[in-house]
Amino acid sequence: MEQTIGSMFGLGGLPSRQGVAFQERHYPTIMRLSVHSTPALFSSEIGAARFTGAMLTAGGPPERETPLVKEISRKPLLAITLGDPAGIGPEIIVGAWAETVVHEICRPLVIGHPEVLRRAVALWQLDTAVVEVERPEDARPAPDCIACLPCGDDNLLAVPPGVLDARSGEAAYQAVVAAAGLALENRVEAIVTAPLHKEALRMAGHCFPGHTELLASLCSVDDFAMMLYLGPGDDWASPAGLAVVHVTLHTALRRVFDELTAEAIIAKTRLADRFMSQLMEARPRIAVAALNPHGGEGGLFGDEELRIIRPAVERAKGEGLNVFGPLPVDTLMVRARDGAYDAVVAMYHDQGHIALKLLGMHRAVNVTLGLPIIRTSVAHGTAFDIAWQRQAETGSMIEAVRVAARLALGRKSQR
Repeated sequence: MEQTIGSMFGLGGLPSRQGVAFQERHYPTIMRLSVHSTPALFSSEIGAARFTGAMLTAGGPPERETPLVKEISRKPLLAITLGDPAGIGPEIIVGAWAETVVHEICRPLVIGHPEVLRRAVALWQLDTAVVEVERPEDARPAPDCIACLPCGDDNLLAVPPGVLDARSGEAAYQAVVAAAGLALENRVEAIVTAPLHKEALRMAGHCFPGHTELLASLCSVDDFAMMLYLGPGDDWASPAGLAVVHVTLHTALRRVFDELTAEAIIAKTRLADRFMSQLMEARPRIAVAALNPHGGEGGLFGDEELRIIRPAVERAKGEGLNVFGPLPVDTLMVRARDGAYDAVVAMYHDQGHIALKLLGMHRAVNVTLGLPIIRTSVAHGTAFDIAWQRQAETGSMIEAVRVAARLALGRKSQR
């Protein structure tokens, strides 16, 4: 059964103006999808038992809400995008899928080409079924059954692993657009993205520096930020975890000085405060990083701290934010690790990324702040050099799912 993405997602009457605007602007760019309605194939009796009364057929969800279905529905439904099919995205999704903890906290649904998933299942040598669904509401995932909403053209199946290709960039783009649309329609409660390759994205004709800017465009927001987040752990002292928000992001280092403004620093500080306030009772302690060595040494090594950063910190304090700085970066992350701060506002990409990834590379999660939807991601790239070799770590994907589920549950409890 072939249908357009518009009919597949039921776009006749969306519940919000954002959803309508999203449909008008973006769904026409999606290619036609082939969607097949097939019954679920289970690899074990346990898998079949989990899906009693909820077979994945074209008829939609079961008419009678059984206790099993009611229990499943309490868990947030997360859409996981496949990422660049030539990278490690498919294999880390399949590797994480096999972990029981993923299914204890959410109902995951993959958006991408089902055949790519089947290849990843074969790579892991698992007895896991990939079941195609027409609607996110039909998904009944289990550790041995991957629910997949098909997205992407068959031509991407010819792309070899670890190779830059416009077809992979297009497939990754389509999956993100579809997931964002579902989230804006409240059809899924959060999205988790596997890594895409920025150059492949551009080769496909989509001129976005990365997921963050693409999602901001899809959601029609201007006030947004990338945040790397480490959940509570033994290696850092803050009970709510540790976050790093970036004032400037995917830009050349020489342009950072021109893009740095007091308004941008205050905006990112507000976003950091808003996020961490969801996770803790007290007002989060936010450290604002200096830009120059030793914090500029009173203007000897640069005056951005005096002209831009310190005035921004004072204005943020005036708004009631619990903010400190500007603080020299060479000792800031050590103090944050030891519990002095809950979040750090970094001036540019590598200033925040390197320090946080050294603390917990495979536990770090990328969170996009300022969106009307919840989006988390792994904190690494496509890793073409090890793609499809079963060498990739799944830890960041599992953490991204865990954080997305926690945020979705928190948002649901506030409604």
